[in-house]
Parts: sequence; C-alpha cells; structure tokens
Amino acid sequence: MSPSPPPPGPQPPSRAGRRLSATAVVLAVTAGTLLSAVAPAVAHGGDDLTPHVDSRRVAEELRQDEVAALGQEHAEEHARMRAAVRGIGDYPQTTRTNRYNALTTSQADHNKAFAPETWGAFKEYFPSPDFGDHVALLPTGKVLLFSFERIETNPEKEPAPTQTTGKENAGRAFLWDPSKGTERDAFKQVNPPVSDMPDGLGEPRPVPFFCSGHSFLPNGMVGVFGGNLGGNGGTGAKLSLIFDPWTETWTRNPDMSVGRWYPSVVTGADGRQLIMSGQSELGYGTPTPVVERFPAKAFGVPVKKTDTPKDTPVERFKVNAPFTTDYPHLFSLNDGNVYGFGRQAAEQWKFDPVAETRTDLTARPDGRKRNYGSAVMLPAGANGPDSALVLGGDRDNPSTLRFSNGSWTAAKSRAFGRTQDDTILLPNGRLMTVNGAYDIRDYGNGPYNPNADLKYRQIELRDDQGDWQLGPVQRLPRGYHSNAVVLPDGRIMVTGDELQQMANNTDIDGTVSGIPGTSGPVNMNGTIEIYEPAYLHQGDRPALANAPTAPVGYDRKFTVTSTTPGLAAKAVLLAPTTSTHSVNTSQRHIDLRLTSRAGNRLEFQAPPDAKAAPPGWYMLFLLSDKGVPSVAQWIQLTPSV
Repeated sequence: MSPSPPPPGPQPPSRAGRRLSATAVVLAVTAGTLLSAVAPAVAHGGDDLTPHVDSRRVAEELRQDEVAALGQEHAEEHARMRAAVRGIGDYPQTTRTNRYNALTTSQADHNKAFAPETWGAFKEYFPSPDFGDHVALLPTGKVLLFSFERIETNPEKEPAPTQTTGKENAGRAFLWDPSKGTERDAFKQVNPPVSDMPDGLGEPRPVPFFCSGHSFLPNGMVGVFGGNLGGNGGTGAKLSLIFDPWTETWTRNPDMSVGRWYPSVVTGADGRQLIMSGQSELGYGTPTPVVERFPAKAFGVPVKKTDTPKDTPVERFKVNAPFTTDYPHLFSLNDGNVYGFGRQAAEQWKFDPVAETRTDLTARPDGRKRNYGSAVMLPAGANGPDSALVLGGDRDNPSTLRFSNGSWTAAKSRAFGRTQDDTILLPNGRLMTVNGAYDIRDYGNGPYNPNADLKYRQIELRDDQGDWQLGPVQRLPRGYHSNAVVLPDGRIMVTGDELQQMANNTDIDGTVSGIPGTSGPVNMNGTIEIYEPAYLHQGDRPALANAPTAPVGYDRKFTVTSTTPGLAAKAVLLAPTTSTHSVNTSQRHIDLRLTSRAGNRLEFQAPPDAKAAPPGWYMLFLLSDKGVPSVAQWIQLTPSV
C-alpha cells in the first residue's frame, strides 16, 4: 500500500496468481511447501490431493461465478486450492499469540513506573471489525472507521489490494459507538456504495476508497475524495463521497476530474473543501497538481443536517498545487488562507481560497524530506490558530519546526525521530504524540518485518512550556496507517496499522456474528486501545449540563449551564479529528471568552469569525483551573445565524 517501490521479500500474490490451476496446487502439495496452513495436505486414502484448509479461508476464496458455472461442490474444490496456495509461508498463529502476550506483559511492566495522575494510563484494549486506517469522530459521538477488504493475513506481506483490480479491491466501513461499550453490538457496518469501477472488469463492489483524503463539511458530514483502483503501483480513483452521520449512509457524487490516491483535503473559512495532491488515474509516479473544490461555487455550502450534497460536483480551482509527494499537511489558519506544508522542504505554499491564488512560502529550513510525519495547528487563544508545528516524518531527525508569520523557527525537539506518528491536541491545549515507526512498513528491522523497535510504543507529552517527555507505552507498536482520536469524554482512542494488528492477533481466523449492518460473520482483526490522559486522574471534573442545541453565530454570546459552576474556570472548543497517514487537517483548539457568571449559568462569546473557526461542529469542554475537562457537548458554529 506504500507508494514507495516494493520492498524485497515476499509480495502479495497477483489476482491471476490467486487463481492457480489444480496442477499447480498438486505440485505444491507434492513438494511439501504448504507448511502449517494445510493440514493434512493429502487425504488418508492417498487418492485425494485436495488440500484441507479452514472453512473461513475457503469461504473467502469461493467465487459465485464458479458456483453458477460448476456447482457448489466443484466451486468449493477450486476455493480450497486457492486458499491452500495462499497459505504458503503463512504466519503461525502461535507466533501471533506469543507476540501479543509478550507485548501485554512488557506494557504492564514498563508502565508501573508511570503514575496515572502525572502520565495518564492505557486502559481498555479490545477487538474491532476494521483496521481503522481512516477515522472520523462524528458529531453524534460515534467514530467512523474505514479501510479495505484484506487480501492477505500474513503481516510479512501487503494485505491491501493496492495492486489488485476487480471485486477483491473493495472498501469497507464501520461505526463504533463508545456509549455502547466495546462488545460487537457497539459496532455497525456502513459500507460505501457498491459500484462498477472503471477497471474494465465489470465487477461491482463497495468502492475502494482506501488511501483517500477527507475533512468535515459545516453540517457535520464527511467529504471523502479519491481512493485506489488497483494496479500500476497504486492507481488513483476519482471518487467523491459523502458520509452522513445523521442517517449513517453514504452518497456518491459526480467524479472528480482526476484520480487521486493519497490526497489531502481541508475545509476553509467558507465551508468549502479544497482537495490537493495524490497519484493520478495513470498510476504511481504521476502526482496530480490539480486543485479541486467541493462543493462547486454554483452549489450551496451544506449547513443543515438535511443538506445532503447529491449530484453535487467538484470544480477546478484556478491555480495548481505542484506537490510531488503525497498527503501534504493543509491548514486553514486564522488569516483565512490555506497553508500547504509539503513533505519536500521546498514545497511550501499559501493558497487564498477567495482570490484563488498561490504564493510561495519560505522553504522548510531543515532541507530534508519528511515522510509521513505529523503536524498540528497550535492553540492561540480566542482568535484561532495562527501557527503550525511540523513534527516527525524523518526517522533520523527528532527536530520540530514552527511556522508563524511567514517564517520558520526551531521548536523543542522530541526524544527521537519517528515517522507514522499521530500528534493530537488535548482539551487542555497540550499536545500528545502516539504511534510511530522507523519508516513505511518498517518498524526498525526491515520492510515487512513486524518486529518493532519498542521505543516507538512510548507516547510523548508536550507541556505548556513546549518541552516533550516520554511517557507510558501502548500495547501494540502502530506505524503505517495508525490513528488517534480525542473522544468527547476526554479519553484517547488509538487504532490503525493493519500489519501490527494482524501480527498480534490472538485469533486471526476467528469471526463473530451479531454486528448490526452485516449479513454474516465478521473478522475482528482490528483493535482499539484507550488511553486516559493525566487530567482524568487529577480530581473532579466540571459538569456541563446544557449547551446550545441551535446553531451559534460568530461573535455571538451564548449560555451554558453547569451543576458544578465553581469548578468551571474556562471553556474551549475542540474540533473533531478526521485523519489518516499522520494527516489531520481538522483538529483545532479555541479558547472561549467568558463574559459573565450567574449561579449555574455561564455566558461565553463565540469565536469572532469563520477564519478563527471554520463553520462546523465542535466539542465544547468546560475546564477546571487544573485543566480537568468536562464531558463535552457538541455545538455548531455557522455564519447564517
């Protein structure tokens, strides 16, 4: 799934390679190469050379066109053969279980030295039906997770259908409802629309939107753009999709003008989304400079919950964005401009969404490529962020750089260089880095070797003075495709990295039933871990009883109530996360101005304008004087009030 050249070692079988003849299977069995994935290879009678594999793998390989043409029994024989071939060189379940047990033990041992009231604590760890390569915290409080239907369970191989065309290259999506806990009924499948993609094969399937870009619209819906058609190193899809959190459904809009695999998307002060970068429909090595906007200016910006964009096109922006590498960081700062911080040091630009112009910015002074590393807009009080911090992306360089007022300055470094990290804004305005690796699909011991340098499991916390300190460790190392989300109750959800999740799965072949939205068993091969920041161990939390349910206009005063008004020292807005590949264009921290107090009523003033806080849904937290947050409630900022 990486856009870099394929690493040495075993590669995922091609589409054709997974459809080998019976002769090839017999030869493989005869040569004794099916190893532990086939048991036994030959029936006791000696005249049945059909390999025996577990029923889940057979079901995955069963093709309905063969059932129709050959009959169920004959089609199952073909499926067994394909499953057996795919099992060659598989990753033993005993290794997975031993790895998980070792990580669990080492986490407990390491974290004994970290007091929760100072460092926070990792708590729950539970299975998920999705890898969580893409995430979005919705204004309903639920979390959207989406990725792909895997083609491989061996963590030493590529599980994503990057090189696969046709029906096996399919997307999938689930919702997790934290209010329902962690069991299977807390998840619901919400797959994307089924479509016949333009690959010439005529095989409709849930559209392959993995490695897309996304951001929020003002009405809380998620715009998702791009994906992977398969083949040629990764071919960009032209998909334009909307996920509606209120109805929990997808809508497909007219395609973009170019394909995009690995694009970035940001919502500007006008509520419209700018879409940049990504590998085009011609395949890897053809990054597109075309910038597109959604919705097109002839169409209204969706503000109400019922404003679902349908038959709504994108349109060309007047200037290009010539990023040569994927997933640049895009931020809408409080001057109303969109800043594009590319991974190449010289590719730094400012975009004016109104004038549709591009201006060169000073090159990043480190002069080095920063691959998939994080970046975040820094809190700047009530007027919204005016600067950004660029971190990570360089395994040999722990430095961080701050961009402000058109120039770069050195900020305090983290402990070591890491890529694939996720740096998130906490309600108290501090930063937390979680996840990370040595490089793409490399955890410190070579590509596609899941044995990780365990230092990457350590979180790093940044205090009010900008100093970083290493803290407790998470259960799994999580690198490529890892994600982290601040939940409305202040906890942190950590997920992602399909290779590590498969390498440490205690039941890789296990399935469960009973997940809403599904018609059959589902693999729980993903995982979620919950971290409780130190502020949840530092005393009583303020209680936010009521917040406005109607949209709040800019610079308007509004009232909230609290059953613990004496604990409420301040209030902040925190924008929800939607992220992938260490890119999070949406998160934003804004202080609210306290204008009056009267009993259990507190009056605040909304951000001054959409430049400070683009229209949309935000989590409203009350904070104590120690920075302990309440459970958040959602409010919507809109210029239409």
